[in-house]
Amino acid sequence: MISFVGAGPGADDLITLRGARLLAEADVVIWASSLIPPTMLEHCRDGVVLHDSAVMTLEDVIEVYRDHPEANIVRLHSGDPSVYGAIQEQIDWCHDHDRRFEVVPGVTSVSGAAAAIRRELTIPKRGQSLVYTRLPGRTKASMRPNEDVAAFAPNGTTMAVFLSGAKPDELQADLLVEGSGYTADTPAVVLVRVTWPDEQIVHTTVGDVAETIRSTGATMTVLVLVGDVLADIPVDARSHLYAPDYTTAYRLRSEAGSTAGRASNRSTH
Repeated sequence: MISFVGAGPGADDLITLRGARLLAEADVVIWASSLIPPTMLEHCRDGVVLHDSAVMTLEDVIEVYRDHPEANIVRLHSGDPSVYGAIQEQIDWCHDHDRRFEVVPGVTSVSGAAAAIRRELTIPKRGQSLVYTRLPGRTKASMRPNEDVAAFAPNGTTMAVFLSGAKPDELQADLLVEGSGYTADTPAVVLVRVTWPDEQIVHTTVGDVAETIRSTGATMTVLVLVGDVLADIPVDARSHLYAPDYTTAYRLRSEAGSTAGRASNRSTH
C-alpha cells in the first residue's frame, strides 16, 4: 500500500492520528527535509527505510515504488497533500500500475496560521470566502488565465498566498492592482515556517507587505494572509449560527427569544 499522508504545517504533534499510525507501520518513508521537520520521523519505527524527496525527481520517487511492490510506503507531504502536494502524477501512476493507494488528509499551513494568530478566517460581514492561490513564479505555465493573485484581488475576499517569499514586490503590486478590493491599509499577516520552533509571524498591511516579507529574511516557506478578517477584534457583526433568534434543525427559538438546549450524559460501561 502507498499512503499519501499529510504531515501538517510542521509541528510533529499536528499530524493526524491516522498519519502517525501509518508512519509507525511503514517499511519505507519518502519525505521532504526542506518542508517537514526531522522530528516528524520520530513517529517511525526503527529500521524504516528513508528517502529524502528534497533531492528527488518524480521519476526517482516512482522508482522507489517499483522497488518495493509489497511494502507499506508512506509518501509524506507537508500540510495537506491535496493543496500544492503534486500527488496527482503519483496517483495516475498507481492507477496505471494497479497499485493500491490511499490519501490521508493533513492540517494545512493556513489552518496552522489561523490557529497561530488565534483568528477565524470566515467572519460575518468581514469575509465569508477564502482563496488559496500563489504567485506564478517559474511554474507560470501551470496556471490558468485569471487564476492568480491579481485576478482574485478585485473580490477583496480573504486570501492565502503561498510561494510568495521570493517576489515580495510582485505580490504587493498584484494585491493592489487597479480595481483591487484591497487598499494599502488592508490587514495582512506574513508567516514563515508556521508551527515550527523558529516560526516568524509579522502583522502588517498590504501596503507594507513587501517590506515585511523582506524583513523576515525568508524566501521559502512563506505564507501571506490578507483580508479584513485580520483586522483588530472584536468583530462588529455576530454570527447567526448561535444567535438566540436564529433557528436550526437542532435548536428552536422560544417566544422569549431564548433557546431550549438539551444536555446529555454519556457514560461508559
